[in-house]
Amino acid sequence: MPRSSRQRSSSGYFHVIVRGVGKQILFEETSDYRFFLSLLEKKSLETSIKVCAYCLMENHVHLLLYDSCQNLSLFMKKIGICYAGYFNHKYERIGHVFQDRYKSEAIENNTYFLNALRYILKNPEKAGICRAEDYLWSSYDCYDSRNSFIDNTLLTDLIKSRGEYEAFIRGESHEDYMEFEPVRKTDEEAKELIHQMGIISGTGIGSLGKGTRNEIISRLKKEGLSIRQIERLTGIGRGVIQRVK
Repeated sequence: MPRSSRQRSSSGYFHVIVRGVGKQILFEETSDYRFFLSLLEKKSLETSIKVCAYCLMENHVHLLLYDSCQNLSLFMKKIGICYAGYFNHKYERIGHVFQDRYKSEAIENNTYFLNALRYILKNPEKAGICRAEDYLWSSYDCYDSRNSFIDNTLLTDLIKSRGEYEAFIRGESHEDYMEFEPVRKTDEEAKELIHQMGIISGTGIGSLGKGTRNEIISRLKKEGLSIRQIERLTGIGRGVIQRVK
């Protein structure tokens, strides 16, 4: 089946997600995060892409980008090739590092831009890691930083002060926005629940018999775990989890 064409944005803004192949970890240590950020800065200059926000999670990356020259695909290709070469050489591995195709969502108005920004910066909270303002590998602290490569032109036009910005990020969005699901349990709480069920690791659930597996998935859903959270902790495909009642 041929791939569908990329959605275009009349505003030039996009929310982009790129994931490790098979949900593989992309950043093993601090130097990996730093190298990826150096690539963002370098390749944004090469392609005239403006980086408006980022959040580097362990096995995926969120970017809020402005593309005035239709260079988004080129930018992502350059990032992917350079980081994959670095990662494979450093960790003595071969093969793909990223999933074949990045995911992009066109942003067509200011409200959607702000929702995307908040969604990206609150990813660590959503994953049960820490508060947005405490996470090291996002652009949260770049609102008024002169030493950052982040382009805050639109953000500072819409939100006039650091205090207003912090209050906005702390707020909650109820938009049905790009994989948005409210956090009902942190990952640590979810892992503890799995342990209480007599299972050492969530990844072992997928190797159980179908009936037992589905019973456990059903219980996890009733206990408040989101579909994406179960998928992340167990490695079981979203489609299977969605079908379990």
